[in-house]
Amino acid sequence: MAKPMRKVVFPVAGLGTRFLPATKTVAKEMLPVLDRPLIQYAVDEAVDAGADTLIFVTNRYKHAIADYFDKAYELESKLSQSGKKELLALVQGTLPKHVRCIFVTQPEALGLGHAVLCAKQVVGDEPFGVILADDLIWNDGKSCLRQMSELSMRENGAGVIAVEEVPHDQTDKYGIVDATKVSERAAKINLVVEKPKPDVAPSNLAIVGRYVLPSRIFELLEKTEPGAGGEIQLTDAIEALLGERSVLAYRFEGTRFDCGNKLGLVQATLHMAMQDPKLAAATKDFIRTSGLAG
Repeated sequence: MAKPMRKVVFPVAGLGTRFLPATKTVAKEMLPVLDRPLIQYAVDEAVDAGADTLIFVTNRYKHAIADYFDKAYELESKLSQSGKKELLALVQGTLPKHVRCIFVTQPEALGLGHAVLCAKQVVGDEPFGVILADDLIWNDGKSCLRQMSELSMRENGAGVIAVEEVPHDQTDKYGIVDATKVSERAAKINLVVEKPKPDVAPSNLAIVGRYVLPSRIFELLEKTEPGAGGEIQLTDAIEALLGERSVLAYRFEGTRFDCGNKLGLVQATLHMAMQDPKLAAATKDFIRTSGLAG
């Protein structure tokens, strides 16, 4: 019987150059969507999927994420003394008490595959998830990673990768899969190609920032040769994994916002404002009266 997914890896060592100068001092995963940073949405998703161990792969200079999930003694004391119970609950509620955070340093920026490999000793011999926090995926039901974890369990521990269709002229921005449909939302992956040109792309099904993987991927990553730019690609190790077992592409239920760029962050912020009962009407009115609706 397949083991449940209990650990999730968050590769957060990137420099976030698209958001400079803000990311000169603020980790891109700490950029806010309304009143919550991107990493909070990602952590909430992992917890919803059943994770109790969160592994942040970071660099030696980024401390904001660790500070965010640490206890803020002075702030909590002042809020408590002031009787601001709702704000205190928000500050203390960033992480459930049964969930622990572990921080692992990635000594060099050698690609997503290398970042995942840095978590090997903590993950051990069990399936795990990977969340790229700048892909914010929202729905009002089961989180994307929970959907994927449940599918993996039903399929005896198969690897599961989140995908969505992208415009054909944008395939060179993503890992692209060729897959054979097995159910309404799942397909068996036959081939993975990293950022193919549109004229040679096997499909327009693009990998987005969610994975459920077996621990075997670590051994394959250790054998993966660096590719372009000297980076170790996770997709290359997944391609090797295909020769040993089934890996499924999964069209998740939900809406993805690519918050790795400015437009995606703006879109996510507007979307979340429209989901907030206190902000929805005012946001809609602002869009209408400001002429932003066109």
